[in-house]
Amino acid sequence: MTTNNPISCAPFEANGRQYSPSARPIAVICIDGCGDEYLSVSLAAGRMPNLATMIGSGYRGLVRGALPSFTNVNNSAIVTGMPPSVTGICGNFFLNPDTGEEVMMNSPEYLRCGTLLHAAAKSGRRVAFITAKEKLRTVLGEGIVENGGIVFSSEKVDEAKLASHGVDDAESIIGRPRPDIYSGDASVYVLEAGAALVEQGRADFLYLSLTDFMQHKFAPEESESLDFHGRIDAQIGRLLDAGCVVAATADHGMNAKNDSEGNPKVIYVETLLKSAFGEGLRVICPITDPYVVHHGALGSFVMVHVDEPSKIPEMAAFLLDQSGITEVMDREMAAKKLELAPDRIGDLCVLSARDTVVGKTPQDHDLSVLKGGLRSHGGRYEEMVPLLLSEPLNETYRRKAQCDPRNFDVFDFACNGSL
Repeated sequence: MTTNNPISCAPFEANGRQYSPSARPIAVICIDGCGDEYLSVSLAAGRMPNLATMIGSGYRGLVRGALPSFTNVNNSAIVTGMPPSVTGICGNFFLNPDTGEEVMMNSPEYLRCGTLLHAAAKSGRRVAFITAKEKLRTVLGEGIVENGGIVFSSEKVDEAKLASHGVDDAESIIGRPRPDIYSGDASVYVLEAGAALVEQGRADFLYLSLTDFMQHKFAPEESESLDFHGRIDAQIGRLLDAGCVVAATADHGMNAKNDSEGNPKVIYVETLLKSAFGEGLRVICPITDPYVVHHGALGSFVMVHVDEPSKIPEMAAFLLDQSGITEVMDREMAAKKLELAPDRIGDLCVLSARDTVVGKTPQDHDLSVLKGGLRSHGGRYEEMVPLLLSEPLNETYRRKAQCDPRNFDVFDFACNGSL
């Protein structure tokens, strides 16, 4: 049922940044894994007419994401407006220096600053944070429900409860059951729920974060990809028709990581280093998460932890000599150049080429889950992503867009950047 409750336009602050939202619904979308080529191909094929109209009267550009170009890293940056050096989220998975255990960053204890979603809810906005992946809800959803907001994932929408998620029977919002997380429907469901909440007057400040299953499976020009982006476009149209200021970006891009025969092109860094330097080292793959069918825990960024610091320079030089490895940084350089928290990364950070992934050992990665080759992310070549806004930019933000805008500026553009 639609309500006519007024929308708060009270400004709010989060992590030293000021946000002054208009008295219109604001919907920010993270199209997980969406390199700009996905939009270009779908737009050229006429599959995204609502997006074409939106950017025709608004703004479309490119922005730099956070590295490593992984989901947790960039979603944390987007909802805080801060780089990983501030959020402390430098991967989906890391070696905890306090315990020596390899663990997933899947709880709010790992986040070192508050979110702007929490701040918006406290200021009086009706916040909805809907994500495809449950792991993001658990890491980034704190403080929203306590201030009247709604938080749930399409992955576990059937488990939503009023006390913990801000809503009972979340499936009733759009009238259909939980989708399969390994499907494009898991993303479309997020957008359908967001649009319905705006139409019903239950939310006016939304973050809608999708999943990259389709981008891992299909190149931009494949029919499945075109159909998927057409379904996304239909929901963008609903948000626009509901009067939303719509902004969109991505957490990372996506590239094929295969050789000329279509087989995954993998460098097993731990195997390589141990054959040259012996034991006393551990490789961490920060892409590791519960969704192994997406990528087999193979991405274009790994971290190396070394027992003997004196070996680090020689190891770095050795790795840089390997074909397919493009950058190797020690802890100090990575913290500075990649904006990472030094206590949450390895002694070495290793990035690979556009067509190459890096892993631990052959035994640590199940390539049988990868059907039709590998598409993945994590490195420099998935860093640049789109930024879209339904409104024309004011002069201040036109200048900002010409400098070095980041994907975690998207809420700043949505709240402060329009005419």
